[in-house]
Amino acid sequence: MSTTKTDDAAQHGLAEHSHGGPVVPQASRGERFRSYDVEAFEVPGGREEDWRFTPLKRLKGLHDGSATATGNLKIEVTGEATVETVGRDDARIGKGGVPADRVAAQAWSAFTEATVVTVPKETKLSGPVTVTIDGPGADQVAFGHLQIHAEQFAEAVVVIDYRGSGTIGDNVEFVVADGAQLRVVSIHDFADDATQVSSEHATLGRDSVFRHFAVTLGGDLVRVNTTVNYADKGGDAELLGIYFADAGQHLEHRMLVDHSVANCRSNVLYKGALQGDSAHSVWIGDVLIQAAAEGTDTYELNRNLVLTEGARADSVPNLEIETGEIEGAGHASATGRFDDEQLFYLQARGIPQDQARRLVVRGFFGELLQKINVPEVRERLEAEIEEELAVVGA
Repeated sequence: MSTTKTDDAAQHGLAEHSHGGPVVPQASRGERFRSYDVEAFEVPGGREEDWRFTPLKRLKGLHDGSATATGNLKIEVTGEATVETVGRDDARIGKGGVPADRVAAQAWSAFTEATVVTVPKETKLSGPVTVTIDGPGADQVAFGHLQIHAEQFAEAVVVIDYRGSGTIGDNVEFVVADGAQLRVVSIHDFADDATQVSSEHATLGRDSVFRHFAVTLGGDLVRVNTTVNYADKGGDAELLGIYFADAGQHLEHRMLVDHSVANCRSNVLYKGALQGDSAHSVWIGDVLIQAAAEGTDTYELNRNLVLTEGARADSVPNLEIETGEIEGAGHASATGRFDDEQLFYLQARGIPQDQARRLVVRGFFGELLQKINVPEVRERLEAEIEEELAVVGA
């Protein structure tokens, strides 16, 4: 399967003038090239907008086709939902969205079996569904495909827990039907040697609610692309995230919220902390409000706290509006070091400097951690952040 837009100009986000003149860049993210076909994408060279922050040499061949599957992901699902292992020809696969880069297309082409987790219509699960995904192991490569489907008026909380070692390329689909409510916590907590490039595709039905919380702590390089599409009016999406990069780690989050229909809402809030030499985080937030998306209400915010010298945070919020008939739209980004006034306030009350610094970081993340409505997951993440802070005695 492939889209019809596979010519070279379209592939690079270019369009030919009607009079046959030279190609020009397309302005809209809504015209971003998508295809299931790997060869429809050129091998990235590092200068492309989608790849300029990513150290391609550390992708271990996921981007150029040299990484071939040598292992498998181990997936275990617990909870009340229906779980199926299906082949590539299952008609449900692809309902969430279409790959928008070469790695996602490679993962699509390479997986042999997909895991489909379904919450039946008009069902409210009493507890969370946990999907545990273990990497293929050190020096091994695996590709995977997961779909979470909340049928009409279903309500569920799903925890996706990535762990282990290896090199991983995968696609995750979230299909939220009309009137459904799906809350997802996605935890990327790999071993130090792991590399992952994951593409998440969410499609929201009429009056549906999608709450997505991304947590990225482990791994050598983790890049997560999250795309939200609205299939009908009334969709409500909230994308929250926490990341903590240590020395040498590269943690990258990219997202596109594509408002293509009227009267939908989105809110994006990500916070990151960095410490150690060459710690690097990347956050790219794209929100597109198309001409038909009247009544849209959206806001996106990214904040980064740099704890030590030698760490770098890149943050790029983008807001594209094609109609003036909206409820509201805004974006913001901030990167800074500790607030000296906060530290002085705490130290003036007898709190030692190292403890004061920890309190500041806890407060920085606390606003978001409290939104995780699975107590055991929240407590685990709080403990892991404490471990991160202990690495350099922050």
